[in-house]
Amino acid sequence: MSIVVVGLSHRTSPVELRERFAFVEAKIPDALLKLRADGLATEAVILSTCNRVELYIATANEPTQAISDLKKFLAKTHAQPEPGGEELYSLHEPHSVHHLFKVACGLDSMVLGETEILGQLKQAYDLALKSGHTGARLNKTFQRAFNVAKQVRTETNIQRGSISVASVAVELAEKIFSSLEGHEVMVIGAGDTSEKTARALLSRGAKGIVVANRSYERAEVLAKVLGGRAVKFDDWSREFEKVDIAISSTAAPHHILDRANLEPMMKLRRNRPLLLIDIAVPRDIDPEVNHLDNVYLYNVDDLQSIANDYLDHRKEEILKCEAIIQEKARAVLNKNPSHGACFIKNSPETLQS
Repeated sequence: MSIVVVGLSHRTSPVELRERFAFVEAKIPDALLKLRADGLATEAVILSTCNRVELYIATANEPTQAISDLKKFLAKTHAQPEPGGEELYSLHEPHSVHHLFKVACGLDSMVLGETEILGQLKQAYDLALKSGHTGARLNKTFQRAFNVAKQVRTETNIQRGSISVASVAVELAEKIFSSLEGHEVMVIGAGDTSEKTARALLSRGAKGIVVANRSYERAEVLAKVLGGRAVKFDDWSREFEKVDIAISSTAAPHHILDRANLEPMMKLRRNRPLLLIDIAVPRDIDPEVNHLDNVYLYNVDDLQSIANDYLDHRKEEILKCEAIIQEKARAVLNKNPSHGACFIKNSPETLQS
């Protein structure tokens, strides 16, 4: 019994193509049943997410023939032409098992090391299991994949750090204030990134949001969405006595906050720590304010640099993750150590997956 996988992912195909082959969850049990009834698989699991569509099967059929049959099944099921060779990848043992383990560990995800895919994979497996479409081969392999994902999270730093402006801002805030509970946030300029950052801060316990925008109507709309309050743009500086975090993203061609007008505000705040996130280009806040005591200013380049550092740290962990995957996959495959050579970073199968 050999494990084979055929699929499309964000690495090989655009969303316009992936959506044509996506499976509605309610129809997956019927698709699994047909795979087995037509003799294409003895056991089967279908994974369908926004980033990937994959068919995992255990079969006694010759792998090349099994892959050909799965491609035709995928095309016929969705009444679509068969995707091209580079858009649709196909793997058989041992690469298929390595691929499953990489997917479970988040190594094949858009966000390296993310855990959402593990939950999706578990749901796909549970659906197939409860529908009676898995057996000893896939049960053992999927359970081992879940265990490997847990081990990778425990023994490596693949999930270390954040990689978006909003999440980096939250991480900085939590380092400065320890906890965000009880701290108020101001949003100056109602842009999309400001909104996402404010939402992220709220989700981690921030007390409330004050929104200031040149269009007061827009400020009111965003404040309502965030459960905060709006103030007129000319009045935002009067709020600085109360806030601890300010996110600025206006279209002003010059600084709207500099050292001269922030210094007296800090005295009113009794020099409580103030985190300033300036994501405007041109910048809204004069870099000189960073010289004031208890003022922490980060611009968009600072945030991106931190995000890139975190991403580099994650990439450094890939070899550790792959070593764990290789060892555990070899145990599942019951191969001798020489078969580890098949899992090479530059192998065509690995690059396709």
